[in-house]
Amino acid sequence: MLKRIFISAILLIAVLSFVISLLGGKNSYNADKVAVAKGDRVAVINVEGTIESGADGTALFAEATGATSGRIMQELREAAKDKSVKAVLLRINSPGGSVTAAEEITREIARFKETSHKPIVATMSDTGASAAYYIAAGCDKIYANASTLTGSIGVYMGTKNLEELYKKVGISDVMIKSGVHKDIMSNARPMTPEETQILQTMVNEMYEQFLTTVSNGRKIPMDKVRILADGRVYTGKQAKALGLVDEIGNYYDALDATGALAGIEGTPNTVEYGRMNNWKSWFSGKISDQIAGKIIESLEAKGGASMLMTPRAEG
Repeated sequence: MLKRIFISAILLIAVLSFVISLLGGKNSYNADKVAVAKGDRVAVINVEGTIESGADGTALFAEATGATSGRIMQELREAAKDKSVKAVLLRINSPGGSVTAAEEITREIARFKETSHKPIVATMSDTGASAAYYIAAGCDKIYANASTLTGSIGVYMGTKNLEELYKKVGISDVMIKSGVHKDIMSNARPMTPEETQILQTMVNEMYEQFLTTVSNGRKIPMDKVRILADGRVYTGKQAKALGLVDEIGNYYDALDATGALAGIEGTPNTVEYGRMNNWKSWFSGKISDQIAGKIIESLEAKGGASMLMTPRAEG
């Protein structure tokens, strides 16, 4: 009976391998059919959650943990190389995040436009503010809903001074440092005027970079951008009146407009690189777990569970 169980397991693994190869597009006949069916498409790149620097995540829903510059840059490069992709739509729902991450993505957007000559459009849903607007400003066109919260053009750095709290609970901070400013943002003491000025200079530098990106991307004179960039948020309707947004419309309005810029008639077909890969990984992993579970259950029923206990514990 044990032999029969292992034979069944081998057959199940063979079936699993075949299914995974189909999901990965390794079957040549299937890949050819897909290539013929692609046609002209728009690549949709999702920018959802806090924007952070770093590589792609491995979670099923990568967007749930934030938008990493590594993933977005990689997807822009894939869209540039994909001959079936005629344009890109950045689908933004983000309150902002890292200035450096926004700079990385904006630089990649500029490279995408220069090397591929494909249009790139931004569409914002609930929020497209701060670093998210930084990214959108580099696109050829920006769509927002009338109620979208956008703008918030500015930079800040923050810390907390917990010195009095530490005294009340009896915590003493011991700092051994190599230089006078190494603990410049310590929460155990107030900053000195000199340290405040050091950080203010850094913020001002990044702020000017943000203003330049908006001015160049939106073709708005710097003096006007500076007036608008006091950190406040605007509704989509207000942003359009101020020239920060091009059109009021939802995702499908933006998608149709993106297709039109690329010469595609009607609502174009779309492709989403990262999300497809995450689902593929999840699906194949789920099948593996289910098959392994069934094998273990069968072995346990026949008294042979110890043979696979270690691999299961590792999985």
